[in-house]
Amino acid sequence: MKEFLRVMKALSDPTRVKMLKILERRMMCVCELQTALGSAQSTASKHLKILEDAGLVASYKDGLWVNYTLADGRQSPFAASILGNLRHWLNDDPEVSGLLDGIDRIDRFEILNKN
Repeated sequence: MKEFLRVMKALSDPTRVKMLKILERRMMCVCELQTALGSAQSTASKHLKILEDAGLVASYKDGLWVNYTLADGRQSPFAASILGNLRHWLNDDPEVSGLLDGIDRIDRFEILNKN
């Protein structure tokens, strides 16, 4: 039951659900996710840690970058089931669709040049 509750708690925050919907589209680093969501880097990192602990998100290093993607579901059958269904959920939600409309224009190199 602990594993099930960890997945459900990870999904109990709207920002984390939005992160999953964004990561359905493409891999992103923290700075890209924080830009998409308009949040602080520390906040985005905390959310990603919760999602990763629940088996919903995976990360891997690529040089200096840490990239985040949806997990493959091997860690948790509950996470795998949710991720499979989430692809069909919330796509018509105005908040989610508005967020996804701008995802392709976010680029980590442009973000770094602004800082």
